[in-house]
Amino acid sequence: MAAPEIVCLTNGSFAENCYLIADPESAEAVVVDPGEEVEVFLNRAAHEEWDLREIWLTHAHLDHVAGVAEVVRRWGIPVALHPDDRELYDHVASQAQWLGVRVETPPPPDRALAAGALVTIGRCQFEVRHVPGHSPGSVAFVGHGVALVGDALFQGSVGRVDLPGGDGPTLLSSIRDELMSLPDETRVLPGHGPETTIGQERRTNPFLTGAFPLV
Repeated sequence: MAAPEIVCLTNGSFAENCYLIADPESAEAVVVDPGEEVEVFLNRAAHEEWDLREIWLTHAHLDHVAGVAEVVRRWGIPVALHPDDRELYDHVASQAQWLGVRVETPPPPDRALAAGALVTIGRCQFEVRHVPGHSPGSVAFVGHGVALVGDALFQGSVGRVDLPGGDGPTLLSSIRDELMSLPDETRVLPGHGPETTIGQERRTNPFLTGAFPLV
Protein backbone atom coordinates (compact mmCIF):
# COMPACT_ATOMS: atom_id res chain seq x y z
CA MET A 1 0.00 0.00 0.00
CA ALA A 2 1.39 3.38 -0.99
CA ALA A 3 1.88 6.01 1.70
CA PRO A 4 -0.45 8.99 1.53
CA GLU A 5 0.66 12.28 0.04
CA ILE A 6 0.40 15.07 2.59
CA VAL A 7 0.60 18.77 1.75
CA CYS A 8 0.78 21.50 4.39
CA LEU A 9 -0.77 24.84 3.43
CA THR A 10 -0.09 27.59 5.96
CA ASN A 11 -2.73 30.27 5.60
CA GLY A 12 -4.63 33.19 7.04
CA SER A 13 -4.01 35.77 9.72
CA PHE A 14 -3.38 33.03 12.31
CA ALA A 15 -0.77 31.23 10.14
CA GLU A 16 -2.80 28.05 10.52
CA ASN A 17 -1.63 24.81 8.94
CA CYS A 18 -4.28 23.20 6.76
CA TYR A 19 -3.40 19.76 5.40
CA LEU A 20 -4.46 17.90 2.30
CA ILE A 21 -4.09 14.11 2.58
CA ALA A 22 -4.40 12.11 -0.62
CA ASP A 23 -4.30 8.44 -1.52
CA PRO A 24 -1.99 8.39 -4.56
CA GLU A 25 -3.64 5.27 -5.98
CA SER A 26 -7.22 6.55 -6.07
CA ALA A 27 -6.51 10.33 -6.02
CA GLU A 28 -9.12 10.62 -3.27
CA ALA A 29 -8.28 13.27 -0.66
CA VAL A 30 -9.43 14.90 2.55
CA VAL A 31 -8.84 18.41 3.84
CA VAL A 32 -7.84 18.70 7.50
CA ASP A 33 -8.71 21.94 9.31
CA PRO A 34 -9.61 24.27 6.43
CA GLY A 35 -8.78 27.77 7.66
CA GLU A 36 -9.38 31.17 6.15
CA GLU A 37 -7.87 30.94 2.67
CA VAL A 38 -10.16 28.44 0.98
CA GLU A 39 -8.91 29.21 -2.51
CA VAL A 40 -5.43 28.03 -1.50
CA PHE A 41 -6.74 24.59 -0.51
CA LEU A 42 -9.10 24.10 -3.40
CA ASN A 43 -6.64 25.35 -6.01
CA ARG A 44 -3.96 22.99 -4.75
CA ALA A 45 -6.37 20.04 -4.79
CA ALA A 46 -7.40 20.92 -8.33
CA HIS A 47 -3.76 21.29 -9.41
CA GLU A 48 -2.97 17.83 -8.05
CA GLU A 49 -6.19 16.45 -9.60
CA TRP A 50 -7.31 15.18 -6.23
CA ASP A 51 -10.95 14.40 -5.50
CA LEU A 52 -11.87 15.89 -2.11
CA ARG A 53 -14.11 13.52 -0.16
CA GLU A 54 -14.33 14.80 3.42
CA ILE A 55 -13.30 17.44 5.95
CA TRP A 56 -11.52 16.15 9.06
CA LEU A 57 -11.31 18.56 12.01
CA THR A 58 -8.73 18.22 14.78
CA HIS A 59 -10.74 20.71 16.84
CA ALA A 60 -13.19 23.56 16.43
CA HIS A 61 -11.33 26.74 17.20
CA LEU A 62 -11.96 29.57 14.77
CA ASP A 63 -8.67 29.39 12.87
CA HIS A 64 -9.15 25.69 12.08
CA VAL A 65 -12.77 25.85 10.91
CA ALA A 66 -13.01 29.29 9.28
CA GLY A 67 -13.20 27.80 5.78
CA VAL A 68 -15.53 24.89 6.48
CA ALA A 69 -18.72 26.59 5.32
CA GLU A 70 -17.27 27.61 1.96
CA VAL A 71 -15.60 24.26 1.31
CA VAL A 72 -18.88 22.46 2.01
CA ARG A 73 -20.82 24.88 -0.18
CA ARG A 74 -18.45 24.45 -3.12
CA TRP A 75 -17.65 20.75 -2.84
CA GLY A 76 -20.63 19.31 -0.97
CA ILE A 77 -18.44 17.09 1.20
CA PRO A 78 -19.20 15.89 4.76
CA VAL A 79 -17.58 17.17 7.96
CA ALA A 80 -16.12 14.97 10.72
CA LEU A 81 -15.74 16.41 14.24
CA HIS A 82 -15.43 15.04 17.77
CA PRO A 83 -18.72 15.75 19.59
CA ASP A 84 -17.00 17.27 22.62
CA ASP A 85 -16.11 20.26 20.42
CA ARG A 86 -19.61 20.68 19.05
CA GLU A 87 -20.38 23.65 21.28
CA LEU A 88 -17.26 25.47 20.08
CA TYR A 89 -18.13 24.58 16.49
CA ASP A 90 -21.69 25.84 16.76
CA HIS A 91 -20.50 29.15 18.24
CA VAL A 92 -17.63 29.84 15.86
CA ALA A 93 -19.24 33.16 14.87
CA SER A 94 -19.05 34.23 18.53
CA GLN A 95 -15.38 33.18 18.64
CA ALA A 96 -14.79 35.36 15.58
CA GLN A 97 -16.64 38.33 17.05
CA TRP A 98 -14.53 38.08 20.22
CA LEU A 99 -11.41 38.34 18.06
CA GLY A 100 -12.81 41.14 15.91
CA VAL A 101 -13.24 39.12 12.71
CA ARG A 102 -16.18 37.65 10.81
CA VAL A 103 -16.61 33.98 9.97
CA GLU A 104 -19.54 32.20 8.38
CA THR A 105 -21.21 29.66 10.68
CA PRO A 106 -20.40 26.17 9.34
CA PRO A 107 -23.07 23.55 8.66
CA PRO A 108 -23.67 20.83 11.25
CA PRO A 109 -21.06 18.07 11.22
CA ASP A 110 -21.99 14.86 9.44
CA ARG A 111 -19.86 12.39 11.34
CA ALA A 112 -18.84 12.12 14.99
CA LEU A 113 -15.21 11.20 15.53
CA ALA A 114 -14.50 8.84 18.42
CA ALA A 115 -11.34 7.68 20.16
CA GLY A 116 -10.00 4.55 18.52
CA ALA A 117 -12.08 4.94 15.38
CA LEU A 118 -10.45 4.45 12.01
CA VAL A 119 -10.90 7.02 9.25
CA THR A 120 -9.91 6.24 5.69
CA ILE A 121 -9.18 7.99 2.46
CA GLY A 122 -8.85 5.61 -0.44
CA ARG A 123 -6.63 2.83 0.91
CA CYS A 124 -4.97 5.03 3.54
CA GLN A 125 -6.13 4.61 7.11
CA PHE A 126 -5.67 6.74 10.22
CA GLU A 127 -6.58 6.14 13.85
CA VAL A 128 -8.44 8.85 15.75
CA ARG A 129 -6.84 9.63 19.11
CA HIS A 130 -8.71 11.86 21.56
CA VAL A 131 -6.28 14.47 22.95
CA PRO A 132 -8.34 16.92 25.04
CA GLY A 133 -6.80 19.80 26.92
CA HIS A 134 -6.41 22.49 24.28
CA SER A 135 -10.12 21.99 23.66
CA PRO A 136 -12.48 19.28 24.96
CA GLY A 137 -12.83 17.52 21.62
CA SER A 138 -9.32 17.83 20.21
CA VAL A 139 -8.17 14.78 18.26
CA ALA A 140 -5.08 13.59 16.43
CA PHE A 141 -5.08 11.53 13.24
CA VAL A 142 -2.35 8.89 13.45
CA GLY A 143 -1.15 6.58 10.72
CA HIS A 144 1.58 5.86 8.17
CA GLY A 145 4.26 7.19 10.51
CA VAL A 146 2.52 10.55 10.85
CA ALA A 147 0.46 12.26 13.56
CA LEU A 148 -1.66 15.27 12.63
CA VAL A 149 -2.07 16.72 16.10
CA GLY A 150 -3.92 20.01 15.68
CA ASP A 151 -2.93 22.41 18.46
CA ALA A 152 -2.12 19.79 21.11
CA LEU A 153 1.63 19.69 20.47
CA PHE A 154 4.10 21.95 18.68
CA GLN A 155 7.81 22.03 18.06
CA GLY A 156 9.14 23.00 21.50
CA SER A 157 5.74 23.85 22.92
CA VAL A 158 2.19 22.69 23.57
CA GLY A 159 -1.25 24.12 22.92
CA ARG A 160 -2.55 27.03 24.95
CA VAL A 161 -4.99 26.15 27.71
CA ASP A 162 -6.42 29.59 28.55
CA LEU A 163 -9.26 29.39 26.02
CA PRO A 164 -12.75 28.08 26.90
CA GLY A 165 -12.56 24.35 27.56
CA GLY A 166 -8.76 24.36 27.98
CA ASP A 167 -7.10 22.52 30.84
CA GLY A 168 -3.35 22.15 31.45
CA PRO A 169 -3.18 18.85 33.35
CA THR A 170 -5.60 17.27 30.88
CA LEU A 171 -3.49 18.40 27.92
CA LEU A 172 -0.26 17.03 29.40
CA SER A 173 -1.98 13.74 30.20
CA SER A 174 -3.32 13.54 26.64
CA ILE A 175 0.11 14.21 25.14
CA ARG A 176 1.84 11.64 27.33
CA ASP A 177 -0.80 8.92 26.90
CA GLU A 178 -1.81 9.38 23.27
CA LEU A 179 1.20 10.99 21.56
CA MET A 180 4.32 10.09 23.54
CA SER A 181 3.25 6.44 23.22
CA LEU A 182 4.05 6.68 19.49
CA PRO A 183 7.46 5.70 18.06
CA ASP A 184 10.18 8.35 18.25
CA GLU A 185 10.40 8.59 14.46
CA THR A 186 6.73 9.54 14.09
CA ARG A 187 6.39 12.84 12.23
CA VAL A 188 4.32 15.39 14.12
CA LEU A 189 2.32 17.72 11.87
CA PRO A 190 0.96 20.54 14.06
CA GLY A 191 -1.73 23.13 13.52
CA HIS A 192 0.84 25.95 13.50
CA GLY A 193 4.56 26.12 12.90
CA PRO A 194 7.06 23.58 11.56
CA GLU A 195 6.77 19.82 11.80
CA THR A 196 8.75 17.88 14.36
CA THR A 197 9.00 14.29 15.62
CA ILE A 198 7.81 12.51 18.73
CA GLY A 199 11.40 11.71 19.68
CA GLN A 200 12.53 15.31 19.41
CA GLU A 201 9.68 16.53 21.60
CA ARG A 202 10.19 13.74 24.12
CA ARG A 203 13.83 14.81 24.54
CA THR A 204 13.65 18.59 24.24
CA ASN A 205 10.13 19.97 24.74
CA PRO A 206 10.36 21.94 28.02
CA PHE A 207 6.71 21.30 28.86
CA LEU A 208 7.29 17.56 28.65
CA THR A 209 10.70 17.43 30.33
CA GLY A 210 9.40 19.41 33.29
CA ALA A 211 11.54 22.49 32.65
CA PHE A 212 8.41 24.63 32.21
CA PRO A 213 5.26 23.92 34.24
CA LEU A 214 1.96 24.17 32.41
CA VAL A 215 -0.50 26.10 34.52
